[in-house]
Amino acid sequence: MNEKQLHALAAEFAKNLKTPEDLNQFSRMLKKITVEAALNGELTDHLGYEKHQPGKGKNARNGYTSKTVICDEGEIEIETPRDRDCTFEPQLIKKNQTRITGMDEQIIALYAKGLSNQEIVEMFKELYDADVSTSLISRVTDAVKERVMEWQNRPLDAVYPIVYPDCIVVKVRQDGRIINKSVFVALGVNLEGHKELLGLWIAENEGAKFRANVLTELQNRGLKDIFIACVDGLKGFPEAINAVYPKTKIQLCIVHLVRNSLKFVSWKDYKAVTADLKQVYQARRKHKLAKI
Repeated sequence: MNEKQLHALAAEFAKNLKTPEDLNQFSRMLKKITVEAALNGELTDHLGYEKHQPGKGKNARNGYTSKTVICDEGEIEIETPRDRDCTFEPQLIKKNQTRITGMDEQIIALYAKGLSNQEIVEMFKELYDADVSTSLISRVTDAVKERVMEWQNRPLDAVYPIVYPDCIVVKVRQDGRIINKSVFVALGVNLEGHKELLGLWIAENEGAKFRANVLTELQNRGLKDIFIACVDGLKGFPEAINAVYPKTKIQLCIVHLVRNSLKFVSWKDYKAVTADLKQVYQARRKHKLAKI
């Protein structure tokens, strides 16, 4: 889930990326935001209380120090938080450290590999020679997750001509064991023709109530109209969509249309029929279908 959310966050910003320099600037901005969120999480762990909460001792936050570091994308300026007693020693980027190359893989591993806190501690030690605690890892990841949740709850456009709601099953680690979880994905095509990931939701199963809640959330985030919803043929899905978006046309996705067609074909002819059907659904004009 976390890796997909990060990809979704990048996809949201990628709509405005037109040149290689735009991409480079975005990468630096994303790294700056991530690093600063992690450093603030470290200071919270050091002080023992959240920002704006009453302190547990005399020590407290004391502003920031600007620092320029070199990463894979070039130089970025980060704001390192300080404490009043000057006892805070950041581990992710140490006080005299000026280079953070190789951090990308660590960030992805932190969110996507399903590692335990102890395994993440060991990875930080190996990559950065940083001694961190498991509680610190939790605070750092929570600080970054807040950014992801901002994306997940962002306002949507009022109209998406096409939306592809789907569900994939992924294996995740939970409570020390690997289990299957359903990840509901909503991919939209906006009025400019660009694909946009609208959101990701995790559930123990793909039940009707869960799908209805997801569709209602999309509506509450500003999505008022969908012209066509391309679905996978799951029973009850069209009804759930039309309950929230009554004017939406439901269309079965190409893969399931082909599968349904093959139910009436001998297995010996699968390859030939599939090739012919491909010409049909890839045809750009109706008159070309007459030649098939």
